[in-house]
Amino acid sequence: MIFITLTGLIILIIFFFIVTYNKLIKEKLYVKESFSTIDTYLKKRYDLIPNLVSTIKGYKEYESQTLEKIVSARNGYMGSTSPEDKIKNENNFSEIFTRIFALQESYPDLKANENFLTLQNQLNKIEEDILQARKYYNGCVRNYNISCETFPNIIIAKIFHFEKYSFFIIEDLEEKQNVKINF
Repeated sequence: MIFITLTGLIILIIFFFIVTYNKLIKEKLYVKESFSTIDTYLKKRYDLIPNLVSTIKGYKEYESQTLEKIVSARNGYMGSTSPEDKIKNENNFSEIFTRIFALQESYPDLKANENFLTLQNQLNKIEEDILQARKYYNGCVRNYNISCETFPNIIIAKIFHFEKYSFFIIEDLEEKQNVKINF
């Protein structure tokens, strides 16, 4: 009788380990998939940047520094390999990127430029997609981190080295404010 009880208990413990491990793996894959979605949208946005820069180049004087910083920030992101580096470089890029649309205030012809307006509309759509992807990523990270930190899952997470993920947070207070774009 004791043998049957111990065998049943061992089977339950093994079953618990398998179910919890699989849940953690599934949630970890959701986090990776959701970050991959953000990465795809960001690459799409960065692919539009050379077109935007070439459209604006005709209007540059002191703005050449801004354009150089944008290209440099874009290249920094494209060279990033880890999610943490990509998040850091994305925050850096976003801060610089908001300056582009401020240029149109200095150049009324730029406001009316069809290429600029088309690129601006495409970028606005991509920004909305990025926002939604960030929300999904942060939700996946939240669920995964909760699973890794709650008892009894924390035992399996520690045994198999499931590490917490960072949220995609806008760090700069200036970036959290609305960008003023006047038409």
